[in-house]
Amino acid sequence: MKEFAIYTGLRILLFVASLITVALVWSLFTEGEVPAIWPVVIAFVVSGILSYFLLNRQRDAFARRVEERAARASAALEERKAREDQD
Repeated sequence: MKEFAIYTGLRILLFVASLITVALVWSLFTEGEVPAIWPVVIAFVVSGILSYFLLNRQRDAFARRVEERAARASAALEERKAREDQD
């Protein structure tokens, strides 16, 4: 599950970077306190859009690994069914 850890870590890093950027830009254009919810919502949307484009290779690697594991599990299940039917 190395691919899962890499993809998840990069998503979290991208979200944190987006949150910091949005909060800094927000504070530059507004005076006073920055409300907590809006920068988080905007950063969530921005990081989601960016991850779609920037993390495509990592997402594909993760999907391939999941597909391989599912195929192995399905083959093992079919093998057990075949052995059970022979008995």
